[in-house]
Amino acid sequence: MSKQPEEKDPKPQTDSKLPVEEVQAEDVLISAKDYQKLQEELKKAQQQAAENFDGWQRERADFSNYKKRIDREQQNRRQTIAAELIKKYLEVLDDIQRALKNRPTEGDGTKWSAGIELVERKLTNILESEGVTRIPAEKEMFDPTRHEAISSEDSSDHESGEIIEVLQQGYILDNRVLRPALVRVAR
Repeated sequence: MSKQPEEKDPKPQTDSKLPVEEVQAEDVLISAKDYQKLQEELKKAQQQAAENFDGWQRERADFSNYKKRIDREQQNRRQTIAAELIKKYLEVLDDIQRALKNRPTEGDGTKWSAGIELVERKLTNILESEGVTRIPAEKEMFDPTRHEAISSEDSSDHESGEIIEVLQQGYILDNRVLRPALVRVAR
């Protein structure tokens, strides 16, 4: 024979010897002095809570600003490092482009120059995929923020301040000049 668990009465049982009394707010009597003291303590506690809340909000805003500033600094640091690395590759690209200007047109050298041209295109495509773009210079007006004048010459074919020739290509990365274009400018 199995024992069945006893069902519990949903109402709690009270000891019949102890009287159950409900205390309501209007039944509690305190002296005016105690009431005044409690009011002052309540006011102090409310002031302290308000000060703590204000302090918490200020600290939260300070932390948010700190986090944003750190993120900006890290982004700038990454951009600076990337720019310095890309500048080194630009020097290699310049060397390749100079070699292609003097490429042989006959014999075994033509195959070699075709291979070098392929390397130049790959390097240019990689730089473009990283956001590096050439600074427009040929037949543009001289802009000292993007161009560096090597010489100025009289030219009847160009306006004053117009770029005659690009001696070294300039590049930008994310609206930041990596290297200004070296140019000859018309007077």
